[in-house]
Amino acid sequence: MLSCPGNDNRPGRGTANLEESDMDTSALLNQILQSGRDLIVKGQGVAEQKLGVPAAGPERDAMLSGMGKGAAAAGLLALLLGTKGGRQVTGSALKLGSLAAVGTLAYKAYQDWQAQQKGVSAATAAAPIGQLSGPPAESRSRALLRALIAAAKADGHIDAAEQAAIDAQVQKLDLDTDTLQFIKEEVQRPLDAREVAAGADSREAALEVYATSLLVIDRVNDQERAYLNQLAAALQLPPTLVTLLERQAAA
Repeated sequence: MLSCPGNDNRPGRGTANLEESDMDTSALLNQILQSGRDLIVKGQGVAEQKLGVPAAGPERDAMLSGMGKGAAAAGLLALLLGTKGGRQVTGSALKLGSLAAVGTLAYKAYQDWQAQQKGVSAATAAAPIGQLSGPPAESRSRALLRALIAAAKADGHIDAAEQAAIDAQVQKLDLDTDTLQFIKEEVQRPLDAREVAAGADSREAALEVYATSLLVIDRVNDQERAYLNQLAAALQLPPTLVTLLERQAAA
């Protein structure tokens, strides 16, 4: 059976205090993923024109502001992706477009991998993110949002100026105070694959954390590839399973 790291019970992590919070991370993640799919549908040229030029400064901020609240998630995604560094929006797995699709990708990869294992009895699978609700959905979604933000930082492009721009863009999403604080802390947190992996409480969650990271990772970038390798190790994912998941995500 595939083992997974345990939950981290420090404040702000795991399922602690989810009942007291108004945070709807699932809805936020779906907004971000949908905006990514919309950019791909519109084409790379439109995405780069709207989100990648100018690279930084007041002109870029004004351009993002002009997109309106309905596109605030797209603005946040653009800043996380760091298109100024040349990242290709259309080349990512953002075409998945929803948390349910991420969960389905991870679930299918695991089932296909398990079917290839000889002499290993099939384990009962935990529910994918798309089938969760209430606190379990919030806990899983929080782990996936943390994974997405961490992966976006893997190339080191988020500096103090980028952090400030992300903070400003997040304000346009009309999120509750807890959510705003959570995103701010995650953007500022030092990159640590082990902390990201600590949010996975099952093998399915581990695969979803890795799949979510793939959404914004440039796998030909040495820094980002190194981070993915560290994350796979921290999540205790077998190399053959990782290869299968990456292959299916690319397809």
